[in-house]
Amino acid sequence: MDLLREAGFDFEIVVPQVEEAHDAALTPEQLTVENARRKALVVSLFKPGALVIGADTLVYVDGEPLGKPADLQEALAMVRRLSGRAHEVCTGVAFARDGRIERELHVITHVIFKTLSEALILDYHSKLNPLDKAGAYGIQEHTEMLLERMEGSFTNVVGLPVDEVAAALRELSAADPAP
Repeated sequence: MDLLREAGFDFEIVVPQVEEAHDAALTPEQLTVENARRKALVVSLFKPGALVIGADTLVYVDGEPLGKPADLQEALAMVRRLSGRAHEVCTGVAFARDGRIERELHVITHVIFKTLSEALILDYHSKLNPLDKAGAYGIQEHTEMLLERMEGSFTNVVGLPVDEVAAALRELSAADPAP
């Protein structure tokens, strides 16, 4: 969220208690946007008049979503699976005010990992907590260990496509009638 502050936006972080969708029949775009909608709508009901941003990020490999790992063994398995391969990171974002959605967007970034040895994977996981990250990695931490190439938004892979969100916020603010 530092990236959004650096872009000049002032905000409060509220962690919503919502049941996320896990429907494998949905596309990455549909699933992440649906979860973002759920988060934004819930918070918007508790913050009258505020423009609320909800976001959801998932890593996809072979069309299968990789969420946050349940334990270290699952985290290791996820990164092993991504080793030497391409995958997509999809973030859905929803903007809500007073219980209604004002805008939605999604961003997909294509990521290719280096071929990773078991020792490197263990070393990488010793440097961060992989359990709170989709796909068991945080691209902003020790990027050089994992990343071979990326096409698209780096901040999307971090968890929020800042350029796209900032543009939407500016448009929504410009369209918002002055009090």
